[in-house]
Amino acid sequence: MYSYVARQPILTRKKETFGYELLFRNGPENAFPRLSAEQATNKLLLENYWSDDIDKITDGKPSFINFPQDSLLRGLPTLLPRDKVIIEVLETATPNDSLYNALRILAGKGYILALDDFIPSEEWLRFLPLVRLIKFDISVLSIEKVRNFVRQHRSPKLRFLAERVETHEQFEAAKAAGFDLFQGYFFSRPQMLQRKEINSSKITILQIFAEVCQTEIDYNKVERLLATDVSMSYKLLRFVNNQRSLAAKPIESFKQALVFLGEMQLRRFVSIVATAQASDDKPSSLYQLSLQRAKMCESLADKIGLRAQANRAFLVGLFSLLDSLLDTPIDVIIEKLPLSEDIILALTEHEGPLGELLYYVQNYDQANWAELEQQGILLDISDEVIAASYVEAVEWAQSFKIE
Repeated sequence: MYSYVARQPILTRKKETFGYELLFRNGPENAFPRLSAEQATNKLLLENYWSDDIDKITDGKPSFINFPQDSLLRGLPTLLPRDKVIIEVLETATPNDSLYNALRILAGKGYILALDDFIPSEEWLRFLPLVRLIKFDISVLSIEKVRNFVRQHRSPKLRFLAERVETHEQFEAAKAAGFDLFQGYFFSRPQMLQRKEINSSKITILQIFAEVCQTEIDYNKVERLLATDVSMSYKLLRFVNNQRSLAAKPIESFKQALVFLGEMQLRRFVSIVATAQASDDKPSSLYQLSLQRAKMCESLADKIGLRAQANRAFLVGLFSLLDSLLDTPIDVIIEKLPLSEDIILALTEHEGPLGELLYYVQNYDQANWAELEQQGILLDISDEVIAASYVEAVEWAQSFKIE
């Protein structure tokens, strides 16, 4: 399955790229999908910020993302790194006290706020000190009508963006009126990008969602559920990686990632996944094999004196097929995850005890008997032990199959 996103560049007065507005698409047709604004935003976040490297889409530039009012009130923008995103407040938002307080908190945390398709009114004036960018749709409000507003409110902290710039004359007129940034068909139509996407199991998502809705979250149960879904666990670690400092301790288990997030951020993350993927397809056989490998690695680790590393062995097995799921080399994917060095070396080089264990399990999958016989001697694994672990892993993985 593929995910789709359209990006449209936002340019400076010198026609240099300042950033990109990202627009969710649910198919190769470059048109807005039949989804609510909130669901479209959630899918955009899930399929781009937590499934892939956002810098590949935006060339390292800031991304402009629309947030409907409900998402702003629930603090969903705080799930994103503030240095990579500009939060657009939709024109449908109501300028009430609740919205003001939500934006004040976001601005206080260092997020850049923009008012999208802005129409000046008395109710919005108190919001202006909170925002750093105002977007005017010049097909709705002419440049002549907004010129005075731009000049009256110009300050070093506030920029103005002209949307729907479709001709050279409009570009020159907007520059003369004091606009700083520009967006429209005169420069570029939204460009479609297609990428391989990992699906999550509907049942697992719903089970996790039900758990995080409890008054007290049972982290052990959430961890067990996450361990059955390679997509959710991958996105969770990508999300955690965006939240961590570079000096933070590497993640070695899902439990550690869950505790790091805390209840509020975990609930927000799961709510986005549940909303965004409510209608996605079932996982393929690759997911089944990922679960099988994870369980087999964990089981064998316990049997060959690596009991203390059983959790890491499970992660190694679970993520061993991410390259196939994402159509991306494993070493590229690993760079995005906050994993410990022994896990990274196991996945990329088959080095260390965990790497040898993974290599053994992969050979067993592929029926490479000569390799198995030689490595079995090195790891001191009997045929009976490996066969029992394999049967256990297959039965365990099949217990999560969706019919």
